[in-house]
Order: sequence, then structure tokens, then C-alpha cells
Amino acid sequence: MKRRLILSAGTAGAAALPLSACGFIGGGDDEGDAKTIKFWLSGDANQGGGFQKMADKYKEETGVTVDIDDIPYDDFNTRLRNAAQADGLPDLARVTAIDPIWMNQLEDLSDVASEHGVMESLLTENEDGEIPTFLTDLTAVGLYVNKTLFDEAGVSYPTTPDGLWTWDQFIAAVKEVKAATGCRYGLVMDPSSHRLRSFMYQFGSDGFTLGDDCKYTTDEAATTEALQFFADINDDDVMPRSVWVSGDDPNALFKSGQVAAYYSGSWQVADFQANIADFEWASALMPAQPRRATNLGGGYIVVFKGDKSQESLDFVNWLFTEENYTEICEISGFLPVVEGLTIDYGDSQTSFDLYNEEIAASDPISAEQGNVALEMTYAGQTSGGDADPLKDEAVKLANGEQDVATTIANIIAGLNENIVCE
Repeated sequence: MKRRLILSAGTAGAAALPLSACGFIGGGDDEGDAKTIKFWLSGDANQGGGFQKMADKYKEETGVTVDIDDIPYDDFNTRLRNAAQADGLPDLARVTAIDPIWMNQLEDLSDVASEHGVMESLLTENEDGEIPTFLTDLTAVGLYVNKTLFDEAGVSYPTTPDGLWTWDQFIAAVKEVKAATGCRYGLVMDPSSHRLRSFMYQFGSDGFTLGDDCKYTTDEAATTEALQFFADINDDDVMPRSVWVSGDDPNALFKSGQVAAYYSGSWQVADFQANIADFEWASALMPAQPRRATNLGGGYIVVFKGDKSQESLDFVNWLFTEENYTEICEISGFLPVVEGLTIDYGDSQTSFDLYNEEIAASDPISAEQGNVALEMTYAGQTSGGDADPLKDEAVKLANGEQDVATTIANIIAGLNENIVCE
């Protein structure tokens, strides 16, 4: 069942949840009499350690240890797949995608989602009517500027829709900042297909979509314009090729104070708030050429079937109670998947208010990626694995190894290789 992600959608109705609010204690086999559940995730430290802090709180309240393994992002999917093949899966995990190799080992989270009012538009059922996963939080692509550099150069940036800029105007602005301040680069962009999709959406492209014939296609004109623009700004002047081609860290480059702007996402706010002290930074509205769009994502919570699945479900249920979920949103800078919460983001409130405005104004295409991917996985249309033709071919484009037409053809060919059709 397909449900479009529309943030104004109503919440799911409450239902009785046959889970305890506390974890099971007694008769355990891990730490004395207390159970230990193993939780795999990636990037918690970058988001304020919110899950670890909640695990510590859960231990204090219940005696149950939530043993968190924070795995590097690039290794995460492979480690989880290997664990499934070796019968060594953790008890629960926060994942970026569902892998067919372990998809059938997931518990149903319908009761948790219903009890705590996770937005219905975020819930994708499998063929059995179950909810094997849902997002723990919403993330959105967004733009940051080095406010100190922009102010020094006397260049303005939009924080309200009436001052929106196009990509042409934005690039002209960062070039002006670079010329006036002597900073090293005008822009860095995360080397991610998630970021590149939003960039394409802003040029009017719908990206690469699966047709009724089980083949991928794209709207050639808009996609060509977007990818040519991307290639042109990867020129070691506006943008350093090394980020996409050689793996240089765009976060570190921006935090060095030598880059005018950073195209990244909402998950950076907590990090910047805590770790940037040498200059002022600010969130700014993204360019539209001509379409306003972001790309929504986040981490998916999953509970694996096993002898500790009930304890894991208890923890997830506890985490999504209003008090605890509000707390982790405030710690980690999460945009909530539950409506009606009052989240105090402190000094970051302005940034998150801007993100919410950006999301509300974005074209519905911004929400397609996650739900469509789940539907395809549940339907057995994907082969799994870590292949990412959009990013892989964009790297070649940024490095000048191929032209845009070849890039588009290779992306479509690569996507089609990963599709399973009956």
C-alpha cells in the first residue's frame, strides 16, 4: 500500500498496545538478572548521542541495558547483511533501508505506531498488512551559510520565501563572497544521492522513476539541465571535486570556516551548534530553479525476531512515549514523526523553524523516495545490496570522466540491474 508523505496528514488513531512500558527484568542471562538488548545504529554521536542518552535513561528506569553499537555509515549495511547470513543479527537497529535478506525477520510495529500517533502518511504496510518499520525521525536536505563570510562580503541570503533565490543567483552570490573574503570555496555538497535527488528536484526533474514496464526512465530535459549544472560547479573553484571524487569530508571543510555555503541537511544542526565557535553560521532557504523541493528521509527502526524481541519492542514503545520522544528530538535535533509535539530546540529554534517552512513549501516529489523504496522492497522488486548508480555515475561526471548523456544512460542501466521483475 502506497501512502504519500504529506506532513499535514492526520495521525493514526490510538489503540491499546499489548506492550509493557518497561523492559522485562528477571531471569536474564546477560548482566546478572537484567536483560541486555543489542541495538545497532550509525551516526548517533554526530546527532548529540541522543539514542545513547535515552539508553542510559532506560537503564536507570528499568534495569535493562540497551547496548548500542555505533557503526560507521559506510560499513553498516554490509555488517548487517553479514550478520543476517551468520545468524548474528542484533535485537534491534536503526537502518537507512530494508534489505530483502533480512526483511522477513522483522517484528510488526503496527501497535507501537498506532499507540503513539506516528503519522499515517509515514506508514507503509507489507502484503500481510503489517508495519515492519517506520522512521524514527524526519531529516530534510537543506542549506547552511557561513554568516560571517556573507556579512563580511555584504551579500544577503534568504530566510523568508519572499527573498528566494535560484541556483544561478545562489552560485553568483557564493562567487561574490569568495572574491570578497578570499575563502577557499563557494560551496560544498555531501557526496550523496539523497542530496543529488533534491538538487535535481529543484531543477524540475522527478529524478529516475520506475515505469509500468518495470524499467527506469527520467525526464531528459530537466535531468540533463540539473546534472550539467552539477558538473559545471564541480570545478575546484565553486566546489572542490575532492569531496565527490576523493572522499574529502564536506562537514570538516565547512567547519574550517573556509567555505561560504554547505548543501547538507537538518541532522547537521546539533553538530554545528555544539562544535562551531570560530564563525557564525545560519540556515538559509535552498535555491529553486524553478521548483521548491527538499528530500525527506531519516532512520528506520526495526526489531528483529528472536528471544529478545519482546524486550526490544518494550524499549521502542518506551522511546516513543511523548516525554521520551520529545527528549530525543531535542537532544538530537530530530524533526518528529509524531504530530502535535512541542519541541524546544533552544538556540537552534530558528534553523528548525526554517526547515519546517521549507518542508511545508516543497513539492510532493520530496517525499517519494522512502515510501516507494519500501513498497518495492516489500513487493520483492529489489535485489538489495549497496549499489548506488546515481552517486557512482555522478562521481564520474564530477571527475570529467563522462558527459551528462552517458551519465544518465549509465544510471538507468544500473538501476534496471537492481530490479527484480516477474
